[in-house]
Amino acid sequence: MSNSKFVNELVEAFLDINTKKEMKHFLVSILTIDELEILPRRLQIIKLLKKGMSQREIAKKLKVSISSVTNGSIEIQKGHFKNIK
Repeated sequence: MSNSKFVNELVEAFLDINTKKEMKHFLVSILTIDELEILPRRLQIIKLLKKGMSQREIAKKLKVSISSVTNGSIEIQKGHFKNIK
């Protein structure tokens, strides 16, 4: 992961946030409008994959590319997102 120092600092900033309201304000403050649309969509990809929806259905439903859905599937196969339902 590039810029691991910066990633670690970001993770620490996330961990210091105590409420949903604070988290939402933080995200709105540091992310662009596009990023605020992309990140939640990526989470939905993971959730729908874990529910068993096909990659094509997810791509159509969320209006994303098949490759975006495939990337999510690969990350699930690596054992990531165990806490996401």
